[in-house]
Amino acid sequence: MKVLVVGSGGREHALAWALARSGGLTELHAAPGNPGIAELALCHPARAGDPASLVPLAAELGVDLVVVGPELPLVAGLADHLRHSGVAVFGPSAAAARIEGSKRFAKDVLDAAGVPTARRLAIARAPCVVKADGLAAGKGVWVCRTQTDLDAALRAAEALGQEFHVEELLEGEEVSLFALCDGTTAVPLPAAQDYKRIGDGDEGPNTGGMGSYSPVPRLPAVAVDELVDELCQPVLTELARRGAPFTGALFAGLMLTEDGPRVLEFNCRFGDPETQSLLPLLEDDLLTALAAAAAGELRGVALAASDRSAVTIVLAARDYPEQGDVGTPIVGIEEDEAAGALVFHAGTALHDGRLVTNGGRILGVTAVGDSLGEARAAAYHAAACVDFAGMRYRRDIASFAHA
Repeated sequence: MKVLVVGSGGREHALAWALARSGGLTELHAAPGNPGIAELALCHPARAGDPASLVPLAAELGVDLVVVGPELPLVAGLADHLRHSGVAVFGPSAAAARIEGSKRFAKDVLDAAGVPTARRLAIARAPCVVKADGLAAGKGVWVCRTQTDLDAALRAAEALGQEFHVEELLEGEEVSLFALCDGTTAVPLPAAQDYKRIGDGDEGPNTGGMGSYSPVPRLPAVAVDELVDELCQPVLTELARRGAPFTGALFAGLMLTEDGPRVLEFNCRFGDPETQSLLPLLEDDLLTALAAAAAGELRGVALAASDRSAVTIVLAARDYPEQGDVGTPIVGIEEDEAAGALVFHAGTALHDGRLVTNGGRILGVTAVGDSLGEARAAAYHAAACVDFAGMRYRRDIASFAHA
């Protein structure tokens, strides 16, 4: 099977890595890819959000499946353009991707499906959460515990130039729930937890994600299956009822409150960096499952996961998330990979044959272990072996775990 992966980040590198391990793969392509993906696939200089380039490219390559990684092209309708040209796609239509593209739409779907979520508030009063309605690269949510927090959040939300709403602040453990979907059937994947804020102890501004681990000890496989049945399946049914069946990775951000799980948000794609922790745990063939989802034939398909654990540490630029870094040499990756760590490229480039920084989140270093503590220790050892000027990373990813 010939496959084209769309995107250029750490999530797409992890997807390419997992797909490359499939016995059914004959050719792997990426657009635009990155230096890490280029070691696994043939990369093409087409932007992820440009259907005018990607549709002809898919036709020229004769690919059997396109796997779309980022949310922006999905919300903009890339999957629709590809399907209309006769190409199978793992990724939702623009109508279904509104589950992430519009918080207001998502709330309406959740309410209609009877899925518990945070209440919308008519009056902005701390404590609360302010959420931008549209896409904001993971940075459109402001947790406000004080009036000062709220004032700053309202200014920031207004500066984005899009609608926003205010909802109740829920307390509890936040987890990421994933399911592969074919429009009607949802196949659970291991749960994960990510770390959104830039600093240790969840201090500082939100980011696209500074680290992750999987599975979540509090959620064994049977609990994950139940949550997918209770929270994802009703949303699938409601989207199909609205004429927008969801095909792709449905990603629910949950808060495990004292009153039970509540959905914070739904996303229309794999998480980043959760994917970098989740995919190394899968024992079954990812390509077979993604192709089955794209064909509407997931019933009876399951993706077994090992009983091991994985931890991912994101290595970011000095001034991230305010700005990224470009052109700084990176060293140490070969040592990590020789020791068994997985290094997923997120913001890198080649300059005169040398690997350099090219973004905000530069690399994701993933290690797998027999326990969460063992995986954490190996991931931090690997992170310390990589170096580029200004490199920063959180020191408290999965800090509760002990080897």
